[in-house]
Amino acid sequence: MSIMMDVEALSSFLEREFPQVNADGIAFTVTGAGPGFASMRLDPMERHLRPGGTVSGPTLFTLADVTAYFAILAQIGPVALAVTTNLNINFLRKPELGPIDAVAKLLKLGKRLAVVDIAMTSAMNGQLVAHATSTYSIPPRASD
Repeated sequence: MSIMMDVEALSSFLEREFPQVNADGIAFTVTGAGPGFASMRLDPMERHLRPGGTVSGPTLFTLADVTAYFAILAQIGPVALAVTTNLNINFLRKPELGPIDAVAKLLKLGKRLAVVDIAMTSAMNGQLVAHATSTYSIPPRASD
C-alpha cells in the first residue's frame, strides 16, 4: 500500500478544506501518515470542554472522524467528497484535560468503501479514552 499524501499534504488539505476546525487556534494537528494509517493530536481549547472540565464527546467524535478520513486520504489522495457513512464510538474513560492522540488504521480499503479503526489515548498517561470504527463512502473516480 503506497502513501499518496504525507503529513505536510494532509495538513495543507486540513487548512484549505476545513479551516473551521482550527479557526480560533491550532487544536487539531496531523502527526503521522503512512501505509494504512494516519495519526492526529488534539490540543483541547476552552471550546472543546464540557462542564466539569472534560473534553466533550462531540470533540472526540470529530477527532475520530478527521483522523479516519486522513488515513483514507493518505492512501487515495485528496478526495474531498469521500464521506462518512457510519461512525460508532465508545467513550471508555474521562480523558484528563490535556492532549489526546488518535491513530486510525485502515481495516479495509475498497473501490467504494473504506473501514477504519480509531484509537484515542491520553497523551498524559497513555490510557485509551475512546475507540471508534468508521465506514466511508468513496466517490467513483473518472477511471471507474
